[in-house]
Amino acid sequence: MEVPGSGHVQLAVVLRFVDVAVDALAAAREEVDALNVYPVPDGDTGTNMHLTVSAAREAVRQAVADRSDADVVEALEALRRGALLGARGNSGVILSEMLRAIVERLLAATSEETNAGVVADALRRAAAASYAAVGEPVEGTMLTVARAAGDAAVLRAEEPRARARDVFAAAAAAARAALAATPDQLPLLREAGVVDAGGRGLSVVLDAAETVLTGRRPVPVATGLGAARTIPVPHLAPGGHALAADGPSYEVMYLLETTAERVPELRARLGGLGDSLVVVGGDPLWNVHVHVDDVGAAIEAGIDAGRPHRIRVTHFAEQRAGAAATPVGAASRSGRRVVTVSAGAGLTRLFEEAGAVVVAGGPGRRPSTGEVLAAIEASGAAEVVLLPNDEASVRVAEVAASTAAQDLGLRVAVVPTIAQVEGLAALAVHEPGRGFDRDVREMTATARHVRQGAVTVAARQAMTMAGPCEPGDVLGVVAGDFVVVGSDAFDVATQVLDRLLASGGELVTVVAGVDDPEGSLATRVAGWLEEQHPTVEVVVYDGGQDRYPLLVSVE
Repeated sequence: MEVPGSGHVQLAVVLRFVDVAVDALAAAREEVDALNVYPVPDGDTGTNMHLTVSAAREAVRQAVADRSDADVVEALEALRRGALLGARGNSGVILSEMLRAIVERLLAATSEETNAGVVADALRRAAAASYAAVGEPVEGTMLTVARAAGDAAVLRAEEPRARARDVFAAAAAAARAALAATPDQLPLLREAGVVDAGGRGLSVVLDAAETVLTGRRPVPVATGLGAARTIPVPHLAPGGHALAADGPSYEVMYLLETTAERVPELRARLGGLGDSLVVVGGDPLWNVHVHVDDVGAAIEAGIDAGRPHRIRVTHFAEQRAGAAATPVGAASRSGRRVVTVSAGAGLTRLFEEAGAVVVAGGPGRRPSTGEVLAAIEASGAAEVVLLPNDEASVRVAEVAASTAAQDLGLRVAVVPTIAQVEGLAALAVHEPGRGFDRDVREMTATARHVRQGAVTVAARQAMTMAGPCEPGDVLGVVAGDFVVVGSDAFDVATQVLDRLLASGGELVTVVAGVDDPEGSLATRVAGWLEEQHPTVEVVVYDGGQDRYPLLVSVE
């Protein structure tokens, strides 16, 4: 892994890491949630860590999206800020502080330093930052795992010819060993028969880094003591730990705009109100997390210190009850709605006429998780189906779905449509009168059976599957791949349709873009279809999408 100060930019490594880390946390989310017995058995540690890293990845992607001149410094800075703004829960806030410390050390690296030394120092500083962020550090938690990883990294970096990949491998191995030992340090874990949930989540992240740099997938430690379960179940005694009458009842989180000078006083006030206090960040933005009984006092402390916003309050008893509890606002919702991403004004009209809630998107304008969440909330529905209609937006939709399910108590499913025409096809078979799961299955199956293509114009010189292209060349797209290079849009469009119709089809949808304002290309293509494929039904729409004069699909 090359650090910025070394002069060798490795943006691809950062992009690969955030992808692998998010996927790994998603796969381990249920397991980590099940392990969650400390400090409160609210079963959300895995979800919170997944959402935190997902927010960081989204910020990185937005920072470098559609930019050929983007560099690793911008990506790292976006990762740091995205993790801070998107941090969720006690574990997520601590993880965001660790990522901040790592990023700051990488950005401060000089060309005289070795990559191994910089990485080792970054991991050491991350561990120190995690301890500093917590009001009352407890051993046997993710803090312990972080320190073990940092110590092992420093020792490995001191060996001759050590590389960054060796340092990360040593750190990940030490984290796994420290995780296995957490029940010996924290009696509550030993009684429940599990390892620490936050430590397991951190181990997943370090394993992801090792995978990216070495290509190896480490074998995780057993997370349930003596149990052979895929997802361990804590063995809590009836009426036992954590949600006892003398424990704090609420989790309070908010972002706070203030100066570093005011943070110590804030820590002192919040520390006197409750426990699990974590304050992370730096001038001028901080992320505050605390468990309290007096929610008003915790928020007032923030107001006295600066300007709190994005205030979130969770009642542990309701969260623990899960589906049995009715989340705030859920009772007023009813029915089912579809939320879809639209790439053009005409497409927006089509989606809205079909009853969908629309989020603006398209090339160079991909929606954020916040925008999708806002649309879900605005829908007023208790059940929501998301149609991202773009490959890069599928993961954004998945994070939004997970967040809405957790925070709003809604049933939310993502139909992973990767093109606007797939979204149109899925929405056409949407039926709110049938069961939710069946409706999602029908929409998903329809989208998967759509063969989709497009016509666009090359913006730069490149090598495609169909050969080299120059700026201004017309490109034919099938299933996301450039398969035709030509000079005439109509000729390229008919070649694309010939490929799509090679295995048959009953319905062809043609969507005209903003670069075909009069629909002349779409009209010519429709006429060609009627002549060459008379048994096929043809539907033409004015989509108004950018960059693609024509979108087509075959069903």
